Amino acid sequence: MSAVFERPSPWQRLRPVFTGFDGPLTVAMLLLAAIGLVTMYSAGYDHGTRFVDHGRNMLIALAVLFVVALVPPQKLQRLAVPLYVAGVLLLIVTALPGMGITKKGATRWLDVGIVVQPSEILKIAAPLMLAWWFQKREGALRVADFVIAGALLMLPVVLVARQPDLGTSLLILFGGLYVIFFAGLSWRLVLPLLLLAAIGITALVLAGPTICESGVRWPVLREYQQHRICTLLDPTRDPLGKGFHIIQGMIAIGSGGLGGKGFMSGTQTHLEFIPERTTDFIFAAFCEEFGMAGAALLFAGFLFLIFRGLMIAAEAPTAFSRLLAAAVTMSLFSYAFVNMGMVSGILPVVGVPLPFISYGGTAMVSLGLAIGILMSVARSRRLMQS
Repeated sequence: MSAVFERPSPWQRLRPVFTGFDGPLTVAMLLLAAIGLVTMYSAGYDHGTRFVDHGRNMLIALAVLFVVALVPPQKLQRLAVPLYVAGVLLLIVTALPGMGITKKGATRWLDVGIVVQPSEILKIAAPLMLAWWFQKREGALRVADFVIAGALLMLPVVLVARQPDLGTSLLILFGGLYVIFFAGLSWRLVLPLLLLAAIGITALVLAGPTICESGVRWPVLREYQQHRICTLLDPTRDPLGKGFHIIQGMIAIGSGGLGGKGFMSGTQTHLEFIPERTTDFIFAAFCEEFGMAGAALLFAGFLFLIFRGLMIAAEAPTAFSRLLAAAVTMSLFSYAFVNMGMVSGILPVVGVPLPFISYGGTAMVSLGLAIGILMSVARSRRLMQS
């Protein structure tokens, strides 16, 4: 007497692959992606193939997200060292004479069959490496462990800053510092640093008229970085030069009012007054057309994404997944805050894209990798509970 076995349907075979994905995180991601596509169509429909390329980049990022989400955090932990080492080596190769691709005075790209920006890899690889480091030393942390973590972080930060790319180097620095802080860095060390930063910013604002005079050179910073800070303190010093970006961005944001000028009706945007309207300054184009109401919806989407990411981190079962999820989430907050801040004139212009909204291939893929990590952590916990 033979047993009869019912053959599973294709959906039954595929269902485990789609099980455990975090619903709220998916909703937040889809909302921001939809806003990004609408904004890019308006800002970039007459800008070559930007809209089509942006949609393609999103699909690639979605594929990366899906693949990474299926990888358990334990396997992601094994990738920490190889990914970090590969990223640092690519940065070194990019810096070698004749190897990197130079655009607008910065050598940030490398042709490996396709053009990649190695610094984007370190946005994920640096927090991943530090989370691995602190996981290995869980329960027996010493001051030396934090010192070594700082050295591991500063290596890519210095390499990226030398490209020069101050914005990306700061984002890598923030991502690593989040891991170090969540790993248990004492507030007794954090508070004095915050106090020094506040004093330094206050002194900079008060001394701005003097130290930004023509002929005054600052130590450490390059000349263009000094100009960016001085322009932030007073954009009207050079309204048709260094201050043009900030002034036009603020005009576009202010002219949008409460409800905006309407979809594809932004005059500042389509008359080419907003520089880099599809990349760094796309937030100004968005605010001009959708106003404060649209900005409030965008803020709500990012806040929901950040809140959900922190919830996933808080519920993570291991130190590695907890540190990694928290650092990735706070890094996304940093990207959004820095981009909106520089376009609004409260932070220097440092070339940081707005997640989901700005055009950029490598940046979009790294974003997919980041959301995929959060999905992986959330999915692993749900599968453990089922």
